[in-house]
Amino acid sequence: MANYNNRTPDVNLNLNVRGLPLSATLAINEQSNRLIKEGRKVYKLGLGQSPFPVPQPVVEELKVNAFQKDYLPVKGLDELRKAVAEYHCKTHGVCFTKDDVIVGPGSKELMFLLQLVYYGDLLIPTPSWVSYAPQAHIIGRQVRWLKTRKENNWKLTDSEIIKQCETDPYKPRIVILNYPSNPTGISFTEDELKKIAKVAKKYKLILLSDEIYGELHHKGEHISISKFYPEGTILSSGLSKWCGAGGWRLGTFVFPSSLRWLQDAMAAVASETFTSTSAPIQYAAVRAFKKGTEIENYLWNSRKILKALSDYIFQKFSETGIFVTKADGAFYVFPDFSNFREKLNSKNISTSSRFCSKLLEETGVAILPGSAFGRPEEEITARLAYVDFDGASAIAALKNKNGDYKIDQDFLRRYCCNTINAIDLISDWITNL
Repeated sequence: MANYNNRTPDVNLNLNVRGLPLSATLAINEQSNRLIKEGRKVYKLGLGQSPFPVPQPVVEELKVNAFQKDYLPVKGLDELRKAVAEYHCKTHGVCFTKDDVIVGPGSKELMFLLQLVYYGDLLIPTPSWVSYAPQAHIIGRQVRWLKTRKENNWKLTDSEIIKQCETDPYKPRIVILNYPSNPTGISFTEDELKKIAKVAKKYKLILLSDEIYGELHHKGEHISISKFYPEGTILSSGLSKWCGAGGWRLGTFVFPSSLRWLQDAMAAVASETFTSTSAPIQYAAVRAFKKGTEIENYLWNSRKILKALSDYIFQKFSETGIFVTKADGAFYVFPDFSNFREKLNSKNISTSSRFCSKLLEETGVAILPGSAFGRPEEEITARLAYVDFDGASAIAALKNKNGDYKIDQDFLRRYCCNTINAIDLISDWITNL
């Protein structure tokens, strides 16, 4: 992994992108597909793509609006921006107007534009999503890693932010907060969010709160930090994770009115780059953000399946001796295999990259090394995306069950068999090294 720590800002973009590797999540997906074409059995737990279909009402809305061909406003379709603002008001209790919203072709693109127009350090917890640091590297921004500990379930604390800010309290900074987390699946309590918000307010930090997995909190209890620091929080979401529409490429940012200047700067750059987000997708997204009974049931069942898988992984890995925290949401876990270091060293496996390479080679299970998420190479951690199953079939099976039905192992082995088999293979492989 490239070292983005304490990098000196560099405006030479040619040098910044030269030798930059393909995003780790996309690379593992392409590698897995190549192996499948070669006839190998591969369990695809590398790319974090929702296993669930796009809800049918949203699909129907896309069909109805397929004829839409006009360029839409740079900041997005007014009706969609209004729907996004109302969605956050109803869902998170934080109310905005359509003027606070900007729509882009995926939240990833909006994150890139934010870093481009705001000159300041990027503070990122480690581990964190694979694209935050490379984006800063491309633009030439400094990255400061915020340390976490597995004993604290890899959670960012307010004290760690203070350590970064107290030596130069007036320096401009963006802190990225992502929860439920990619790669750990861990979320924050209300008290933890309040402490982080208090520090952010003290140092006048901009918080980019990446809450794209918020709807996939396994208990449906996601809390937005924008409730506690509304004046400095940019709230990021989109359709890719909770609505199963990753390939549709639609993301949203919601800004406090105090940061309208930043939103306008992003829109100016957007006007010279992607112009506007696909018109049919935006019209269909209005239906998604308005939700309704059918979409709420879809989310209820999605959460139920993901929680059952998370519980199974936690139990299986814990019994095997693999350290892992039980996910609060999303569809990831971040196991630490250090308990097996002696065995691994005897097989010439001393880095997380080597670990994942050997695992794929010998079992067909594709996962990503912890080093792709900002962890040291010598730390044998990895991210596992438990998404290799037919989400449409699993949701359909739940429609015939009553609300009190508890998903058991028989259900998981029938409808999520690839994921369950992959977990069992990992446990057996490391046990029998």
